[in-house]
Amino acid sequence: MKTNFRKLIATVLVLLAVACFGTMTAFAAGEDTAEPTAATTAADTETESTNDHNTSMSVGLIAAALATGLAGIGGGIAVAAGAPAAIAANSENPKTFGKSLIFVALGESIALYGLVISIMILSRLV
Repeated sequence: MKTNFRKLIATVLVLLAVACFGTMTAFAAGEDTAEPTAATTAADTETESTNDHNTSMSVGLIAAALATGLAGIGGGIAVAAGAPAAIAANSENPKTFGKSLIFVALGESIALYGLVISIMILSRLV
């Protein structure tokens, strides 16, 4: 019972850290969107637009990395829970191989969905 509670606490702490990092990134991205004044030169305006593009690019890259990483972690947890149960069910009754394979594949598809989402995010950045 203690090990399950420790795993739950560790998972909650990791998710809390990711949420705090995402919030800080969003606030940092929103700070440098000040309106240019009329006295700015063309070079200053070009630099500010480049900085805005770099900020949105960095936030997009972080979002793609989080989508892939968290989906991979979730898929690993799902396969870690489903594969031993599938092996046990298959050892008791060989006819359950197809059904157990579906449950393991569903866990792996979570990681694939995260990869597809990150590819979609990266295609919007270019």
